[in-house]
Amino acid sequence: MESDLSSPSPERLRAWRLFCESALALLDLLDLKQVTVVGNSIGGWIAAEMALLESTRTSGFVLVDAVGIEVPGNAVVDFFSLTPRQVAEHSYHDPDKFGIDPTKLPPQALQAMAGNRATLTVYAGASMNDPSLSRRLHGVTKPTLVLWGDADRIANADYGRALAGAIPGARFQLLEKTGHLPQIETPGQLLDAIREFVHDGASARPA
Repeated sequence: MESDLSSPSPERLRAWRLFCESALALLDLLDLKQVTVVGNSIGGWIAAEMALLESTRTSGFVLVDAVGIEVPGNAVVDFFSLTPRQVAEHSYHDPDKFGIDPTKLPPQALQAMAGNRATLTVYAGASMNDPSLSRRLHGVTKPTLVLWGDADRIANADYGRALAGAIPGARFQLLEKTGHLPQIETPGQLLDAIREFVHDGASARPA
């Protein structure tokens, strides 16, 4: 029997929580403190779920073009229906420069891409959201920065503003001439924003 991945099943939600708990357990194992967790896209969703677990190891969260919530009128694009060229056009301000031509990739890379897409479907579902997440985000207590590419067409800037609005005290910031993957397209802008956020948080903490 096929699973319906258009909505989160209890099994999928338990898998999410286990994934996040495992990541936080790694911080314990490594004895890391005052960790700023940064996540992009699905990784941003993971970071948001980690923020809800209230680890003493974390000091703040940066959600970069994150998915995971439902925003009426601003749904995440149906990623799984897109061709590779369409993925590039939705993901980058400059798709000609940063897009990948799958016809030029070796078989191993194509196999890895297929595996990544399959895993993405299992964890995120076809709609890439958990209908309960938006209302749960009011429980986030750590400083949070929501960064968004102004040219993101996987999830647009209004989606990002809605995400920031669901998190108490979260700050929203646009990155210029940037799509869904700023770590690839404009890493300098991304790192500057993260450094400023971390520095501001460190300044606010007692010595």
